[in-house]
Amino acid sequence: MSYRFLPICLLFAFALPLDALAQEGDATAGATVFKKCAICHIAETDQNKVGPSLNGLFGRTAGTHPNFAYSPAMQQAGKDGLVWNETSLRDYLHAPQAKVKGTKMTFTGIKDDTEITNLIAYLKQYSK
Repeated sequence: MSYRFLPICLLFAFALPLDALAQEGDATAGATVFKKCAICHIAETDQNKVGPSLNGLFGRTAGTHPNFAYSPAMQQAGKDGLVWNETSLRDYLHAPQAKVKGTKMTFTGIKDDTEITNLIAYLKQYSK
C-alpha cells in the first residue's frame, strides 16, 4: 500500500470544511457591512425606511414588500421572476443598476465578495 498520497488527502480533508465555512460568511462581520445599508434599510424589524425592510428578504419576490413604493423597474423584475436568494442578491449587491435597470436604489454596489458573503450571512438571520 502506498502512502505517498496521504499528505494530499489530509490537505483536502482539512481544507474542504474550511472552504464550506468561508462560503457561509460571518454574520458579525456582516453587521459591520450592513452599516452601509442601514441608512436606507432595516433588517431587524419589518419596517420600511427610505428603502424596504430587509426582514424576511430571502424567498421574497422582488418589488413586493407591503407598503413600499417600488420603482416600476423593480416591480417588473419581480413580475419577471426575480426572487431574492443568495445568488440573485449577490448579483444585485455587486451592481444594483446592472441587475435591475431603472431601480431607484442609488447605491453603487459592494465590490468585495467577502463583504457580500458576510452581509448575506447577516441578513439570513432575519429571514427565518
